[in-house]
Amino acid sequence: MPLKDVKVIIDIKKPAKLEGLGTPLILAQKAGAATFKIYGDIEGVEVDFTNTTDAYKAAKVSFSQGDTSTAKVAIATYDGTDVTAPQALEKYFDEDWYFVSLATGAVADFIDISDVVEGAGFKVAAHTVNSIEDLTTIAAKKYDRTFVMMHDKLAQYPHLALIGGHGSKPVGSITYKFKKLIGVDPAPYDTTTLLAIHALNGFAYVSKGGQYQTSEGTMLSGEYIDVIHGKDWVKINMENAIAHLFVNNDKISFDDVGIPQIEGEARTILEIAGQQGIIALNDAGQPLYTITAQNRAQTNAADRVERHYKGLSFSLELAGAIHEATVTGEMVV
Repeated sequence: MPLKDVKVIIDIKKPAKLEGLGTPLILAQKAGAATFKIYGDIEGVEVDFTNTTDAYKAAKVSFSQGDTSTAKVAIATYDGTDVTAPQALEKYFDEDWYFVSLATGAVADFIDISDVVEGAGFKVAAHTVNSIEDLTTIAAKKYDRTFVMMHDKLAQYPHLALIGGHGSKPVGSITYKFKKLIGVDPAPYDTTTLLAIHALNGFAYVSKGGQYQTSEGTMLSGEYIDVIHGKDWVKINMENAIAHLFVNNDKISFDDVGIPQIEGEARTILEIAGQQGIIALNDAGQPLYTITAQNRAQTNAADRVERHYKGLSFSLELAGAIHEATVTGEMVV
């Protein structure tokens, strides 16, 4: 990981450039040296991967989700001998992507990839399995940064349809439940099977009330995908904004003139997070957060010597999403 001068730490408590954080990364086995490349369309992918390869098929699903399709797909290659899929992932972890999937693999391979993502504490792994047994195996890890769909047709790549069609929308603007996937058939699961999938914090693509839709949108830990996505958006954009402040000024003084400049950058990101739907709004349309910045007199002398300001903190209320509703009515005769 590169060196950073700004580090934002966010704990989720329940009851510069803005990063989109939506690009899919596909890990594909291919002879030769490991490579990383970002493609803007499926025609570009076909130059490097024939249309019979899993990498091409996976990328095509991401690019084929209609008007909301991702504008780019990243593909990283590994030969499986000198470089494994997890090693390729580690090598290219800091490149421009957010959701990672294997072009093809088994549950053990999925776990290897998810272990890397979980260890990094940033970005998200996505997989699809076709049995409760496989889902049970990977669900036992209770990953906070992996979601797993269950589907009877693995070749339709429902997880990449979900990422490709919806992952690049503004972070905070969507929940991953109720989503339509183009080119993916609904899985023929009955209620009992679907409940078993949900009990393992997986989800599926099914028909409900005649509408094709994703049945949930959770990580294997039970946390919602959009919560983790929103947390990462705030983290990376606040880091970038404050780092940009440092780089573009001759000096940010460690006093009651410089400190408010740092606070201002953090506040701007929180305001945008409210506009995007990451942070809940009150009845006046104002985002529900608090931010506290210690003035110079409140800071530790040793920190001032080290030029390390630690006095900025914030809390926020997540907007979340409504996934169910109960309506009570009355009829008068």
